[in-house]
Amino acid sequence: MGKLTEALKKAASERLDRVEKISRIKDRKKMIIRKIGDSQVDERVIAYFDPKALITEQYKILRTNVLALNKTHPPKVLVMTSSIHGEGKTITTLNLAVSVAHSTEKPKVLVIDADMRRGRVSRYLGVDQEVGLSEVLSGKAEASDALFNLDIENLAFIAAGSVPENPSELLSSNKMKKLLADMKVEFDHIFIDTPPIISVADAGIVGAQADGALMMIQAGRTQRGIIKRATELLNQTHTKVLGHILTNIEYHLPEYIYRYL
Repeated sequence: MGKLTEALKKAASERLDRVEKISRIKDRKKMIIRKIGDSQVDERVIAYFDPKALITEQYKILRTNVLALNKTHPPKVLVMTSSIHGEGKTITTLNLAVSVAHSTEKPKVLVIDADMRRGRVSRYLGVDQEVGLSEVLSGKAEASDALFNLDIENLAFIAAGSVPENPSELLSSNKMKKLLADMKVEFDHIFIDTPPIISVADAGIVGAQADGALMMIQAGRTQRGIIKRATELLNQTHTKVLGHILTNIEYHLPEYIYRYL
């Protein structure tokens, strides 16, 4: 009888969760994403400029690998981080997001710049976006005020905003949890760009709220011990490290590969 009671309670709880989620969707006003037409995207976001470039093909391979991590329940909210500064984290995030947005299914993709200390997303996109995550989490603006896109309709962004006094506290706040819950209803894939994990705790704080994390590693620069320490820090926050992305790789492609492409 005890097991039957527990099963009934679980079923009732699941029904209540579904009802609350449906109610939240119905009550929500249609999310309006402001379009910014005058932008100067950094040339390193190659997937934006040339979907057929050789480098873009590598990001498409990365897209395939990321979406295949769990075929039944692919990760929806991914934290993008690195061990130390300058490993190509933000550029990789933007190229991956563009590649996912260009998928045949045209999923709705969101990039959140959660590096409120040294955010670079708006700079790489070449836009002047003053309202961002900092303003949303501090209660100075709504999410709808911070959302914007360029000319890819199914790809939206939230910039970092102004530098707050307490970024870690804002990222661990209930407002951050609510923002992610709301955005998970609106978008199919969410990529969150965070600071390097060894420098500050932000990546671990957000990682604990996400489906997992991808760590950038710059080839020929980042030492093995640093990577191990960064992974340990993420594990301590119960962040699931889904994989590592090697950046800044230089290699020669044979001529027959060029002929095929």
